[in-house]
Amino acid sequence: MGIHTSLKTKSGALNQHRNVLTRDERIARLSASERFAADKNSPLGLPKVLSIKVAAGKKPKKEPAAAGADAKDAKKDAKKK
Repeated sequence: MGIHTSLKTKSGALNQHRNVLTRDERIARLSASERFAADKNSPLGLPKVLSIKVAAGKKPKKEPAAAGADAKDAKKDAKKK
């Protein structure tokens, strides 16, 4: 008997961006920013922690007209030789 298609996950599904952090993750982020001290604060009722997804920048595209002109010049030079 197989698994239902709605229950299948993709291979990279566990690496997706999540909006909700676990308590351990929230404590780690608060400790890094010195907003939580284990001896002073309670792990219950933690403040909200912003979770920002970092998007990769796009590569700048080369201009097609300039690339085409360079290729034509290279062909002309090759024919002359």
